[in-house]
Amino acid sequence: MNFEKNLANNKRRLQEALSGAEDVVLKDLWCGKTQLLLAYTDNMVNNEAVQQAVLTNLMQRQAFGGTATFLQENAIAVGEIKQVRTVEEAVVGILWGDTLLLADGDDAALEITTKGWPNRGVSEAKNEVALQGAKDAFTEVGAFNIVLVRRRMKDPSLQVKRMRIGRRSQTDVAVLYLKDVVRPEILAETMRRLQEIDVDAVTDSGQIVQWMEGRRGLFPTMQLTERPDKTAASICEGRIAILADNSPTAILVPATLNVFFQAADDYYARWEVMSLTRLLRFVAAVAAAGLPGLYVALVVYHPHLIPSPLALKIAEGRSSVPFPTVVEVLLMELAFELLREAGIRLPSPVSSTIGVVGGIVIGQSAVEAGLVGPAVVILAAFSGICSFAVPNLALVNALRVMKIGLLFAAAFFGLYGFYLGCLALLVSLCATESFGIPYLYPFCSGEANDGTDWQDTFWRAPLGWMKRRPIFATIKNRWRVGRRQK
Repeated sequence: MNFEKNLANNKRRLQEALSGAEDVVLKDLWCGKTQLLLAYTDNMVNNEAVQQAVLTNLMQRQAFGGTATFLQENAIAVGEIKQVRTVEEAVVGILWGDTLLLADGDDAALEITTKGWPNRGVSEAKNEVALQGAKDAFTEVGAFNIVLVRRRMKDPSLQVKRMRIGRRSQTDVAVLYLKDVVRPEILAETMRRLQEIDVDAVTDSGQIVQWMEGRRGLFPTMQLTERPDKTAASICEGRIAILADNSPTAILVPATLNVFFQAADDYYARWEVMSLTRLLRFVAAVAAAGLPGLYVALVVYHPHLIPSPLALKIAEGRSSVPFPTVVEVLLMELAFELLREAGIRLPSPVSSTIGVVGGIVIGQSAVEAGLVGPAVVILAAFSGICSFAVPNLALVNALRVMKIGLLFAAAFFGLYGFYLGCLALLVSLCATESFGIPYLYPFCSGEANDGTDWQDTFWRAPLGWMKRRPIFATIKNRWRVGRRQK
């Protein structure tokens, strides 16, 4: 619905569109002999900007040119201003924290950027803790998050494309990438998936990930991070960052299995130490997912494959246990998962106590009561610790589900079921792609796999050796150290 040149009618239309929104302020004022209308949402604007840059300038003027363009060029001391001609555009701007200015006799309104909503400021990263490197993390304000990335990348080729997702929430989403490094086909696919999201409201980046991924299998094909330095480094590699307003996490695409084992401080310390740490993460992921199932398969179906002294110890520990081995393992895994969930939901000072004390008390009490054997307690604790060594929460959740699947496969079919489960998982991973990039790259064959991408997989090569960007970058601009390929 377009604005008219009659201010009274325009005000009535705004009141009808914003009916019930009592926090919206509609203020009448005069500039010379012309009546004006100021509209904004209380507590979402910067009051000082509204008072000094808008109200004071208007009240002090004795002459008025009669159009929104005159006000924009001569009266409003704010840098970002645009003209809107429909009520729908005006309402969205008001609810976003902008100030709307209408003049009698003009069918165009000014949308003045005066956003000033409450925020918690920049704090330290809590989920991706790094011993070295920057400590700042993203906040819930999208504009701040873009600034945190730009501070680290003062390159004019860094592009920021904006869009709004959600019919009712109108969530502001920014897509960041390097124009000369990103692959055009990956960028086009990313924009297509974002534009196809048709939903009432989007309140967090996790929802955008689910809408963009669809039904893509168990393992994540898009990466979430709360660290601006990790986001900037990923953009330099040719990846795309998606920042959603009201969410303190960025989405990075594409994402292969390998990137989920990389932590921010891997590149801030010496390569020898971080290579060992990287290898431990891969081993920990395999142990977290497969150890319980392998234990059940060996104890129930193939005890002859266990060394005799160890088999006797396991049998002695299970002599008073009334449950089958698979039930025994499931009980301990369930107890560990409940402790993990309780530790997340409780306040921080209490959660660490619950985790340590609860684990010791439950484990010791279960063994003394004869409900589980000591070997199963050690097994559950070790597999849980291994899952904490993986630096990405989405991958950890996938490993938790996979652990249960392999456990049941081993319980029904022994080692054969365990092997078949692992084979099915491997086939699924080989068939998975992330925005056209093979999910297992560089472990599987793929475009431009000349061996350089192996320098940042199980181990981390010295920085001077990693002269090329990963496969995410366009082939014409993969060099990043020493020289540029034209």
